[in-house]
Amino acid sequence: MAIQLSWREKRGGIIAPDERLPWGPTIALGLQHVLAMFGATVVAPLVMGFDPNLAIFFSGVGTLLFFLIVGGRVPSYLGSSFSFIGPVAAVIGSKAAGTYNPADIPKALGGIIAAGIVYAILGVIVHFSGTDWIDRLMPPVVTGAVVMIIGLNLAPAAYGLVKQGPFLAIITMLAVLVIGLMTRGLVARLPVLLGTVFGYVVALVLGGTNPNGREIWFFRVQGVDLSQVKQAPWFGLPHFQSPTFDVRAITLIAPVAIILVAENFGHIKAIEAMTGRNLMPYLGRAFAGDGIATIVSGLGGGTGVTTYAENIGVMAMTRVYSTVIFPIAALVAILLGLSPKFGALIQSIPGGVLGGISTVLFGLIAVTGARIWVENGVDFTKGINLFIAAVALIMGAADYTLKLGQFQFAGIAVGTFGAIILYQLFKGAPQAFGEAEAVPADAEPAERRPAPPTQPRQSRQPRGRR
Repeated sequence: MAIQLSWREKRGGIIAPDERLPWGPTIALGLQHVLAMFGATVVAPLVMGFDPNLAIFFSGVGTLLFFLIVGGRVPSYLGSSFSFIGPVAAVIGSKAAGTYNPADIPKALGGIIAAGIVYAILGVIVHFSGTDWIDRLMPPVVTGAVVMIIGLNLAPAAYGLVKQGPFLAIITMLAVLVIGLMTRGLVARLPVLLGTVFGYVVALVLGGTNPNGREIWFFRVQGVDLSQVKQAPWFGLPHFQSPTFDVRAITLIAPVAIILVAENFGHIKAIEAMTGRNLMPYLGRAFAGDGIATIVSGLGGGTGVTTYAENIGVMAMTRVYSTVIFPIAALVAILLGLSPKFGALIQSIPGGVLGGISTVLFGLIAVTGARIWVENGVDFTKGINLFIAAVALIMGAADYTLKLGQFQFAGIAVGTFGAIILYQLFKGAPQAFGEAEAVPADAEPAERRPAPPTQPRQSRQPRGRR
């Protein structure tokens, strides 16, 4: 498959994956995608005890690899995966629990590489075996629930940021809405970037450079801590680390690949719903690209990576799905990874500003799940759809956890696999498709079957007025 290296220029409306805006707006949108992924990509390595600059650097490298492997056909950005946090903590300990041992990071890197290998192999299998079996395993009711779970599961993280600075969160959120809904042209395409800049300026003006901020009327406005920005050098290589391979670490971390498969599948379905393009032929390549990016990241000391929900939220907001944006964003991320000062500047964005941005983005992800249901005609008068979606959403949104030995499945994984397993178990139940419509267990889901022809309505005489 040839790599797409040309994009038809289009100046307005929905921008498809094989189209682009003029180069100036396209580069600006690439910067916006970098900003959208930055918060979570920095938080994940900090929680695990990894170098955040390495994570940023390898998010860019991984995105470029993904772009090449899918031939430039799938618009996605790869960033640090939170699915690795639990298994990695089982290997190197937790900072919060006081058990963190940085000497074990090479072992964790070996486990991350093993997860990438498993993931890439699954991608090759899907590529050559086709995706029909995945469609049967995850019909629209399941994929819509998975996408919605991703957004709802992130809601507490958004609220945690909002609590750090409620005033800034509200101001930033309103700025995003005003820019996205009440402006035109390029400005309307950059609500996340411009909303963040607006919130940052408000924090500087009203909160000052004291991290504790200032009291303004009845509100405390967060300040901007510039101390790390001043100290950080402009240029510098990240601290690369080499992996070692430990059997225990591999058995703990490698199964994360299964979670990433389900997560990536949900992301691809969300992008399909937004773009109206059939991306299933590239699903195996997407899995393999994600797996290879994770291997490369682990070889250099970075975290495992995955397609990023935040960037899907940006696409839903801007309606720009051009794939050329992502290599631009990747190159910017690589440069940021090589510049500690720029990294420190992004990390200085107050939590309240990030909370306002996250509230919008995570909500858009959840709504995209509902969009999958609507566009595929999922009928919630049928018991199978109603019950599966209901149970899966609560498990995912409430962040149910399941421990199997030292391996822990978090809410997204529990909700995802819960939806898949429950659907397969109960799709042949007598009430699954309505009282009068029982179907065999191996039948195609109802929402994928063509609707029966409707009978023409008989005309009625209009009633007289009373």
